[in-house]
Amino acid sequence: MDVRQLQLLRELAERGSLTAVATALHLSPSAVSQQLAALQRTVPTPLTEKRGRRLALTPAGHALAEAAVDVAAALDRAERAVAGHLESLTTPVRVTAFHSAALAWFAPLLRAVAAAGGPPVHCSDDDVPQPDFPRLVADHDLVVAHRPESGPPWPARSLHVTPLLREPMHVALAAGHPLAARSVLRVDDVAGLRWISVHEGYPLAGVLDAVAVAARRPLDVVHRINEFFVAAELVATGDAVALLPARTTRPDPRVVLRPLADLAVHRGIDVLARPEALARRGVRQVLRLLREIATA
Repeated sequence: MDVRQLQLLRELAERGSLTAVATALHLSPSAVSQQLAALQRTVPTPLTEKRGRRLALTPAGHALAEAAVDVAAALDRAERAVAGHLESLTTPVRVTAFHSAALAWFAPLLRAVAAAGGPPVHCSDDDVPQPDFPRLVADHDLVVAHRPESGPPWPARSLHVTPLLREPMHVALAAGHPLAARSVLRVDDVAGLRWISVHEGYPLAGVLDAVAVAARRPLDVVHRINEFFVAAELVATGDAVALLPARTTRPDPRVVLRPLADLAVHRGIDVLARPEALARRGVRQVLRLLREIATA
């Protein structure tokens, strides 16, 4: 049964005439009549009958109109429950992020959420290939994802995408490396060095491709490490160099970061969410705090 049609039957029981119902609900009498006829087709017994020139309810119609009161009350409770859920700051918000973002922002996020009075945040880390980040929104309210600036965009039709940061990628060298004394490097300075890259298929595998294209030669990739803090440990040994994020890499006196003067390499860091997740006040609050932390 259609809820709107049940409401019209209830109104007819309480207002006494089809014309009064139409006037109260700003409908035409024929529109009310059509809706009641549609409701009649869903039940096996007459709901209304003609009494002179007036349309009146049968005993079955009165019984269904009384039931419509209960339906309206239940719907009101459901709507208030949904509204309470959407406005609640006690429902946990599930956040996942790739490793370096989790390392940089999870602890500040938890402190900021506590200072703001909630909501509870449940954190997890996910290091996945770029096409898999959008799938994580099925299990998490907010997904902190990254991609090369020159890479394919996120599927915006099914996701709400909030940009967090456009982050430069700089060449990381051991502090004792001969090139570390320079404030700026060029592609030709580093193209012949040994390199650390992420695993094939992961979001930033393509950033070294840009260096190779600019150098017009393949790079010598000797290590594949997804976690940047592990890559930084290897860089510190002087064995190889890497492209590391300029803002979210933790400072280390053993490692220096130098930009490439003739090639700008960036990654985009975004928050992915299902549109319905952002209807919740708690999710919006956590997203706001994430943006504040990322841009601080």
